[in-house]
Amino acid sequence: MSALIIAGTDGSTGATAAVEWAADDAARTGLPLRIVTAVHRWPNDLSRFVAPNGEDLMTRDARKILDEAEATARTRQPAIEVSTAPVEGLPPVVLRDQGQQATEIVIGHRGLGGFAGAVIGSVSMHVAGHTHCPVVVVRPAQAPAHGEITVGVDGSDACDPALAYAFEQAKLRGCTLRAIYAWQLPVHAYAPEITYDMDEIRIAQYAVVADRLATWQQKYPEVSLIEDIRCAHPVEALTKASTGSDLIVVGSHGRGALSSLLLGSVSRGVLHHAHCAVAVVRS
Repeated sequence: MSALIIAGTDGSTGATAAVEWAADDAARTGLPLRIVTAVHRWPNDLSRFVAPNGEDLMTRDARKILDEAEATARTRQPAIEVSTAPVEGLPPVVLRDQGQQATEIVIGHRGLGGFAGAVIGSVSMHVAGHTHCPVVVVRPAQAPAHGEITVGVDGSDACDPALAYAFEQAKLRGCTLRAIYAWQLPVHAYAPEITYDMDEIRIAQYAVVADRLATWQQKYPEVSLIEDIRCAHPVEALTKASTGSDLIVVGSHGRGALSSLLLGSVSRGVLHHAHCAVAVVRS
């Protein structure tokens, strides 16, 4: 894996927002930015329509998209290192393969048929479910900065990669980090013959969060941390928090054979419903 940020673009408004987000992150991390676009010819192989300069129309259009994206990135962050590449293939496959060389991939939430697909359930889901580096999905209309990042926490070791990413982002941005642990009572808790000590349950939940965060707090003492424990479904809690966050970070524990199931249900739910950029960090 290379120290490299990759942004996918198709020339859409959503893709432009992704390029801007990636340029900002390249400036924060000091990493080079590579902007890629997919040249997908199936089912109509347009390579037979050759432009006067000897370059086929699809490749020429791809280079135009990349030139505009590069100009956007350089205007946004003049000091960063930027390169571009048109890549032959299906958009999700191109990005998945590019992810093998990257520390982060940034794509738009929606687009006009390229990297950001027609709906969140297509390209964005595929890339987030198949790529082992963090994948950031950016909304086209980013709200003013709130100075806060939110990360989902659970009691498993699988959330550590998401915590590592979230703490590093909070450090680089100088943001507060809100760690949300959402829990729900067992279904049978509502049976009248079963009683629960809610205070004991809450204390146990706080202990889970404190144990999980202790190591990261020691590693990142400069990050202001809020431990936020809620009795709610994780998707509901994280989506609600997204209205006051610049970024939501979630892990992914999906194990399914289908591409949509390679993301856990929480990751998929947050990608669909969050109001800000979402980073999916696979374990």
